[in-house]
Amino acid sequence: MARAFLFVLDSFGVGGARDAADYGDLGSNTLGHIAEFCAAGAADQAGLRQGPLKLPNMTSLGLMDIAKMASGNYPAGMPLPERLFGLYGAASELSNGKDTPSGHWEIAGTPVMFNWGYFPTEGDAFSPKLVEAICRDGEIPGILGNCHASGTEIIQRLGEEHIRTGKPICYTSSDSVFQIAAHERHFGLERLIKLCQVVRGLLDPLNIGRVIARPFVGETAETFERTGNRRDFSVLPPEPTLLDRLVEAGRSVHAVGKVGDIFAHQGVSRVIKANGNAALTAATLAAMDEAADGDLVFTNFVDFDMIYGHRRDVAGYAAALEAFDLCLPDFHRRLKPGDLVILTADHGCDPTWRGTDHTRERVPIMAFGPGIRTRSIGVRSSFADIGETIAAHLGIAAGRHGWSFL
Repeated sequence: MARAFLFVLDSFGVGGARDAADYGDLGSNTLGHIAEFCAAGAADQAGLRQGPLKLPNMTSLGLMDIAKMASGNYPAGMPLPERLFGLYGAASELSNGKDTPSGHWEIAGTPVMFNWGYFPTEGDAFSPKLVEAICRDGEIPGILGNCHASGTEIIQRLGEEHIRTGKPICYTSSDSVFQIAAHERHFGLERLIKLCQVVRGLLDPLNIGRVIARPFVGETAETFERTGNRRDFSVLPPEPTLLDRLVEAGRSVHAVGKVGDIFAHQGVSRVIKANGNAALTAATLAAMDEAADGDLVFTNFVDFDMIYGHRRDVAGYAAALEAFDLCLPDFHRRLKPGDLVILTADHGCDPTWRGTDHTRERVPIMAFGPGIRTRSIGVRSSFADIGETIAAHLGIAAGRHGWSFL
């Protein structure tokens, strides 16, 4: 029986979304702009990386052709490969958003066709009534922040006051999200988790997608640093996903990184935590060795988005892509006859774009494995085609959305 491996390069968009203007993102292109900066020498950083973007393994999997079909142009400074391997294409998003849950749920065969709740962009983000309920039910003396903000910036700005007052830092973004930053030692990690669970319940009537715990350490603005103990508290998907269908069919779903949190631990057989792309890669390789026939290993490589995309770090994003590309042969060596690997993304986060939020873009699809013949699958109308392809590959019944490209 076949196995499947689904790897989401968080935020690795390829531009070209037909509805990008509706989200204020017309012209955004994560891959294209990173390559452009690299080709111009604007992403050279001593001790990190130099020159044009170098992704030889992903270009051999069709990345150049994917970029051309998605947005109309080959990425600057990157040579075309001599030969292509596997299936390659791009996908447009049906879901009403450019957020993590919408992207992942649609990848897993369940588009989000309803509208998320969002917080105001002007004035206080959270109403006095909501703040009062959070303070009462969460047993805290008040909150700091109450605004749209970058997570690293607001911790640096308010972290010392947080330590002094015991008030957690609460903020949001253009996504449907409520984020709470608190010091692991002074406030307590367990206390932060419990507070997030309280807030999750209070926000359910507002249809807010996620509550995120953002623990940090350090004693001064100069030394504050977020830790790997982040937790996401998501609402449940609106209907059973590929993960639920696999578990119901007796298969195991190995969720690596934040995948378990994104699906509210529904349809997840095993949660494998790891912090950072290097650790996520190691954990994924181990899970590939352990996965049985019929299983799915599902990994989110979060650093592209969290550390480089949101922080608008072009050189860091490029270096992370190049490091991941070098790991692809390690994944390939662990494949058995009948196995399928799919590389994709959940949205864009163009590090050259204005602001610090996600960008509405098409995503790449690169699929390979023993017996997978080389061909273009074109631009798919929904991320759900990815989930339906895995369902077909693993021999379970088709879902309600999407079509297999096998």
